[in-house]
Amino acid sequence: MSDTIEKLKCLIIGSGPAGYTAAIYAARANMKPVLYQGTQPGGQLTTTNEVENFPGYPDGITGPEMMMELQKQAERFETDVRHGWITKVDFSGDVHKVWVNDTKEIHCDTVIISTGASAKYLGLESEQKYLKLGGGVSACAVCDGFFYRNQEVVIVGAGDSACEEAHYLSKLCKKVTMLVRRDEFRASKIMAARVQNTENIEILYNTETDEVLGDGQVVTGVRVFNNKTNEKHEIPATGFFVAIGHKPNTDIFKDYLDLDETGYIINVPGTAKTNVEGVFVSGDAADHVYRQAVTAAGTGCMAALDAERYLAAKDSTFEVSTSTYN
Repeated sequence: MSDTIEKLKCLIIGSGPAGYTAAIYAARANMKPVLYQGTQPGGQLTTTNEVENFPGYPDGITGPEMMMELQKQAERFETDVRHGWITKVDFSGDVHKVWVNDTKEIHCDTVIISTGASAKYLGLESEQKYLKLGGGVSACAVCDGFFYRNQEVVIVGAGDSACEEAHYLSKLCKKVTMLVRRDEFRASKIMAARVQNTENIEILYNTETDEVLGDGQVVTGVRVFNNKTNEKHEIPATGFFVAIGHKPNTDIFKDYLDLDETGYIINVPGTAKTNVEGVFVSGDAADHVYRQAVTAAGTGCMAALDAERYLAAKDSTFEVSTSTYN
């Protein structure tokens, strides 16, 4: 083994709520965790303007501020937070090997994967503009729907998730216009029927987004076109929701870990364990159902506790810390 190879007790890949929570628990358990922030330090929450549904913030907090506080808390317990991202792994042997930025090699006793999932967007320049401004574009109705109470919004998508989010928005918003690219839903019949039977949801079939309209700061409407007739028209709206799916950031693990058909890591039910001993998963890399900051944080805790127990069972000199549980 080369002297240049770093040896770690615990490596955490990813820096969202799951990664930082895992770091806090792992550090308090004397696992000396090293956390690599990845290509998007702070994760998806750094693109969220207001967070009002995470416990402990009665007045709400911005996503970037929340992630900075989580990082400070992890560092308080001496987590080694580093810039850079993991570009390759080898989980084929007893030693878990990872490479940082294709160069630095690290050997780890335990690995906690908290790489999350990225929302899919349409890719329109106007969409990305108002997404970055925090001015009315969102990929999470549960997260942001509250800000559009009694307003008119547009949502894009035709699957079960899109129907679920449209129905959720219908309880808050004056009107929800749903854009469906084909002449039918991809969703199950029961989910499609739910939105079709909701009075304040208007469904436009064979309809796609041409441009998200705004005043330079916030969304004011959406220009759409019928893909059968090419006819265009504008829809007044203050919010534009995209519900066309998420892509888990798990490609580098596919040769070693069990993934579902979409790419989410399959964990042992009720645990953070994967099919490889000593490798654990937390957050949206494994969660295609809830995808909330608070649930991600909870699984980060689970991953650290499972990793701690794994180390204790493997090495009799490593003791489980009672401080971990309080």
